[in-house]
Amino acid sequence: MDHFNYRNHELYCEDVRVADLAARYGTPLYIYSKATITHHLDTLNKAFKTLNPLVCYSVKANSNLGILKVVGEHGDGFDVVSGGELGRVLKAGGTADRTVFAGVGKTDPEIAAAIQAGVLMFNVESEEELAAINRVAESLGKVAPVALRVNPDVDPKTHRYISTGKKESKFGMDIDRSLRLAQEAVHMKHITMIGMHMHIGSQITTVEPYGHAAEKGVEIIGQLRAMGHPIKWYNMGGGFGIAYRGGEAKAIKAFAEVIVPKVATTGCRLAMEPGRVVVGNAGILVSQVIFTKKSGDKRFLIQDAAMNDLIRPSLYEAFHRIWPVHVAEGLACPPENYESEIPGTETWDIVGPVCESGDFLAKDRHLPRLATGDLLATFSAGAYGMVMASNYNTRPRAAEILVSGDKAQLVRRRETFEDLVGPELIALD
Repeated sequence: MDHFNYRNHELYCEDVRVADLAARYGTPLYIYSKATITHHLDTLNKAFKTLNPLVCYSVKANSNLGILKVVGEHGDGFDVVSGGELGRVLKAGGTADRTVFAGVGKTDPEIAAAIQAGVLMFNVESEEELAAINRVAESLGKVAPVALRVNPDVDPKTHRYISTGKKESKFGMDIDRSLRLAQEAVHMKHITMIGMHMHIGSQITTVEPYGHAAEKGVEIIGQLRAMGHPIKWYNMGGGFGIAYRGGEAKAIKAFAEVIVPKVATTGCRLAMEPGRVVVGNAGILVSQVIFTKKSGDKRFLIQDAAMNDLIRPSLYEAFHRIWPVHVAEGLACPPENYESEIPGTETWDIVGPVCESGDFLAKDRHLPRLATGDLLATFSAGAYGMVMASNYNTRPRAAEILVSGDKAQLVRRRETFEDLVGPELIALD
C-alpha cells in the first residue's frame, strides 16, 4: 500500500495536499510517506518471520536522517557502504550492532571506526579486504565479525549497471575464490566468520534468481561450517523489485516462498538488505512547469526538476510514472497505462533546465495540456532519487518533506547558493 492518492482530482500524500506542500516549500520537492515506509517494513518482517529476520535497510537507497529515524524506531537494522553512512545511522539513533558494513573499498579508518562502534558484521568482498580487517582488528585488540560475500554466478536479468551476482562482478568473489579465502581465514586470529552473504542485483522482479542463489548458498554454508567457521547468519542481500509502471513486481510473499524453505535447512538467522522496496514507492518528486515548447514534431514540457534532481531516467533509461498534481475533470487519477493513448492527452518529452540533451524525466509521454505554473508528480522517486542528486549547473538540491498522517515535517531544507560555494576557496595570485 502506497499512501499517495487523488481526492477530488487533487493528489494527496497520506492526509496532506501535495499542492499545499509545493506552495509552502517550493519546487522541485521530494515528499515521503512514513506510513508507506513502515508498511513495507512490516511486509518484509511478516513474510520472513519464521527465519527471525533482521531487516537491514540499505542506506544508499535514501539516506535522509528522517527516513533512517523511521527505520530505527520501527526496530529494524541498517546496511551501510561507507563510514559516512554509518555516521548517519548513529546520528539518526540507529545502533551499530544491528548494522552490516558492505562495500568493496573499505579504508582502514572506516574499518577501525566500525569495529569500535560494534557493527554486527562486515561483508567481506576480497582477499585484501579480509587481511585489512584482520590487521586493523589486531591493532585494536579486537576480533571482528565478518560474512563472506559470495557471487553465486546467477544472472538476475536486470539492468547491467545493477547486476551484482555474476562471476565477473566487481562485488564479492566467485565460489572457488571464496572457499579458498575461507580456508585461509581459519588461521586468522582477529576475525570470526559468522555469516555468508549474497547480493545478486537490484530491481529484480522474478523469484527464480533467488531460488538458484539460495540453493548455492546452502551448499556453501555447509562447506564453511566443515572448515570450522561458526556460520549463524545467511545474508540474502536485497534487490526485490518494485512497480514503476504498475504490476511488474512480485509480492514480497512470493520471494519469501522461494527463499525461506532453503534458508531454513541451514538453521541460520536471515539477514536481508532491502532498500528500493522499502522507500521507492514511498516518495514522489514534485516539479513545476516553466515553459512549453514545440520543436519540429516534438513537444517539450520544460519543468524545474532536472537530471541533477532525479538521474535515474538519464542514467538507467528508467521509467517513472508522471502525472499532474491537479487533474482536470474527465481524466483518470492517474491512468492505468501510461504508455498507451490516453483520451484528452498529447505526447510530450518532459525535460529539465540542465544544459544537457540527456536531461529528461520521460520521453514520448501522454499528458494533458499543461501551462506555466502547473505541478507534476514523478512517482516511485523515494529510492535513488535525492540520494544521487548533484549540484550540476550550480543548481541547489531540493528540499525533502516527511509526511505522517496530516502532519508534514521538513527533513532537509533547500540548499542555497552559499551552501554551494561555501567550501570553495578563491586562489590567490
